[in-house]
Amino acid sequence: MSHAPTPSQTVGPFYGYALPFPGGAEVAPAGHPGTVTVHGHVLDGRGEPVPDAIVETWQPAPDGSRTGLPGSMRHDPATGRVIGRNGVDFTGFGRAPTDADGRWAVRTLPPGGVPYICAAVFARGLVQHLYTRVYLPDLLDAGTDAGDPLLESLDAGRRATLIATRTDPRTYRFDIRLQGDGETVFLEFS
Repeated sequence: MSHAPTPSQTVGPFYGYALPFPGGAEVAPAGHPGTVTVHGHVLDGRGEPVPDAIVETWQPAPDGSRTGLPGSMRHDPATGRVIGRNGVDFTGFGRAPTDADGRWAVRTLPPGGVPYICAAVFARGLVQHLYTRVYLPDLLDAGTDAGDPLLESLDAGRRATLIATRTDPRTYRFDIRLQGDGETVFLEFS
């Protein structure tokens, strides 16, 4: 007896309930003088905000180390509830939900050794989450993009969708367009 395949399921909407955790967007230790903010909007194919997405980020520490420290997902020993970060250690991992206007933001430290922060987008209607990179223009200007295979492989218009815009000395804007005009370059891993 053969059975018809079952349809695939989309990524959400459970992630808005299960994935955010306290302090998830606060990657930099509290009060660290090198903190930068990376923010933007998640937009659908019509340019409308996606109010129930999550942007997850990973990056090396400013010294280039990639080991990270535990501590993002601490649990209360009495209740078992996730209580989030300890506010001291840099873990290199962040998770920021979008608000009603599709805005997201993470407070982090500039990555060392690479000019980008890795990101994944979880959003309604996606069968799989989407991977991309957020290149920080200051690090590109410093020459750390020399020979970056991804940027070199793209034409100027597509390349621009991966480069954040510096809005002040410690703030960068990076809008993520899921499809349509100006769609963000997404990476495929096999």
